[in-house]
Amino acid sequence: MKSVSIKVDVNNKNEIYEINKVAKQASGAVMLRERDAVVLATVAYDPVGVDGDFVPLTVQYIEKSYAISKIPGGYIKRETRPGDFETLTSRIIDRSLRPLFPDGYNLPTQITVIVMSGDNEVDLQTMAINAASAALYLSDIPVNKNVASVRVGKIDGTLVVNPTDSQLKSSTLDLFVSGADSELLMIEMKANSTQVDSKHFMNELSEVETLEALTFAGEAIKSASSAYKSAFSEYKKNDLVLDIKVDREIGDVLHFVKTAYKERVYDAINQMAKSERAGMLESIAKEIVQSDGAKSQNWELDDITKALNIFKKELVRSMILDERKRADGRGLKDVRDISIETNILPSVHSSCLFTRGQTQALVALTLGDGKDAQSYDLLTSKDTLYENFMVHYNFPGFSVGEASMLRAPGRRELGHGNLAKRALTPSFSLARSETIRLVSEILESNGSSSMATVCGGSLALKAAGVDVQKLIAGVAMGLVVEDDRYAILTDIMGLEDHDGDMDFKIAGSRDGITALQMDIKLGGVDQSILKEAIEQASEAKNHILTIMEKASEDIVLNSNALPSINSFELDSSTFGAIIGQGGKNIKEIIEKFGVNIDLDRDSGMVKVEGDDDESVAAASEYIKEVAANSKDRKQAPNKPTPEFKEGQVFDGVVKRIVDFGAFVELPGGIDGLLHISKLSDERVDRVTDIINVDEKVKVKILGQNGNKIELGFIEKV
Repeated sequence: MKSVSIKVDVNNKNEIYEINKVAKQASGAVMLRERDAVVLATVAYDPVGVDGDFVPLTVQYIEKSYAISKIPGGYIKRETRPGDFETLTSRIIDRSLRPLFPDGYNLPTQITVIVMSGDNEVDLQTMAINAASAALYLSDIPVNKNVASVRVGKIDGTLVVNPTDSQLKSSTLDLFVSGADSELLMIEMKANSTQVDSKHFMNELSEVETLEALTFAGEAIKSASSAYKSAFSEYKKNDLVLDIKVDREIGDVLHFVKTAYKERVYDAINQMAKSERAGMLESIAKEIVQSDGAKSQNWELDDITKALNIFKKELVRSMILDERKRADGRGLKDVRDISIETNILPSVHSSCLFTRGQTQALVALTLGDGKDAQSYDLLTSKDTLYENFMVHYNFPGFSVGEASMLRAPGRRELGHGNLAKRALTPSFSLARSETIRLVSEILESNGSSSMATVCGGSLALKAAGVDVQKLIAGVAMGLVVEDDRYAILTDIMGLEDHDGDMDFKIAGSRDGITALQMDIKLGGVDQSILKEAIEQASEAKNHILTIMEKASEDIVLNSNALPSINSFELDSSTFGAIIGQGGKNIKEIIEKFGVNIDLDRDSGMVKVEGDDDESVAAASEYIKEVAANSKDRKQAPNKPTPEFKEGQVFDGVVKRIVDFGAFVELPGGIDGLLHISKLSDERVDRVTDIINVDEKVKVKILGQNGNKIELGFIEKV
């Protein structure tokens, strides 16, 4: 086949697909160009199938530094491990395309997307999914739907499909959706907060606004899917004839399990912990395989185990659909019992132990300054960026009763941490000089540990004294569908997640939604069901918030662990004197008092942070004095500042006493600082133990930097 160039104009995108031009030995390949961005997507598979009830799909999204004419930094001058953005993008490609593979598909398959040229106005995530879907559709793998992805923003109250990167910065909504035809397959949503005149505003979406945005995205996906089908269908390869392994007949085994072991399997279902349930099913399987009947029928352990799992799934789903009852006895809308403890770790800035049923998250918070921010690079920006709010999610094996080594976080851990971060970010604001790190240690897991991280994280912020505008809660929803019957489940546990058809997570305040994530296992979901799920989730969210609000009333700050912070307002015109030439003055203040200082010129706010109240108060008073002297000089600009020489001795008058020393008026009407440490060779606890206001003292000039004069004490006059 000759190479073909196909242009598709849809949803504010001008896409050019090159087919059969590069990577022609792959099963499917396209090179997609949008503006100056170019990505290559390829699909390859191993013709030898593997055992297991899963699709052996691997997705890699890779960004090359040469795409923005950049050489990688660091000692190794080549791309190494993928960054968080690459890992998260690989994950959303996988989540979007995996539901399209046919039942029984067992060929190890690799989808690779490489960014070869960048453009800072192009959304690389939508581009990556669209390219990967086109390559998969054009291959001989029997996938016969075109997935389309769109990003939706809300700018000045108007929904916009596929906004540019610049437009997205002013959007109150960031909604990313992928789907095929009229079905939605994957949703990622976050609300963006805004800053107006140094004030922080949350922009939660109501349930109605969320559904409106999803409907808007659904129409855009339908248009794109239709356009892709028209453009690509004539170039699609003939479908591969799959040699799907036919399962051995296990009807007799399944019938035996259903009749002889119904109560035992039911009891196993009621063991909510994954390890206990798996242990009981394994015990039943071993008991059956040793029986005379199994031996006479030559039943194998694998067949018995498979029959038990099939029956377990049937039993779980029939209880939900027929009896409207769940394995743990809850109704469809019931939330498991919740308990909350805050600041249980005495040496940590703040902490929250959030327990919901058999899911438990211990969230620890650490406050830092600007230098603690995480630096990272994005292909759409040539500048190094900084992340000053981090959520790190850890999922050790013991949380589900497994004996496994602690390992570096994988895609799942990064994805759950990112979801919690998106949910919590709108609820508070951070100055550039502040950094917050939340770490969620999952101590027990039986469903929706990411939403436990959201709840525990919101309370940990509150327990650290962070100015949280509204508490944020999260809940995971499930769905079971059989023909024309369905049931929506609130607060799903692991069993329902595994045997259900949807995983839908929603987080927000009482006033709306801040983050949303959905994955579908059955190839799409009807929007009327989605509407019902959102409304049911909001009820559960508000129930959880009631419990969280009560717990927040009992918070006692870890005063001994928390840093001391003092904020006050000054005339920003005095900041130049505080900073000094080349930052000399502010560096000296920081070193002298052991504090961190943040100056906001827009608001005139000064924030001083240190390890103890005394040093923060002393630094604050000193800064105010420098500002006052600077303002006085500006009001009397013709009055020259006297020049003093080191070692000169003068008589002066004590004008003001502060915790860290005294200000002494010298000839010429300028004040010098007599620090408490200069009053005596021995330790002085209080300045007033040596001198008082209006007393005359003899002092020596130790140094002068402009209007800043340092004095040494000789004697009282």
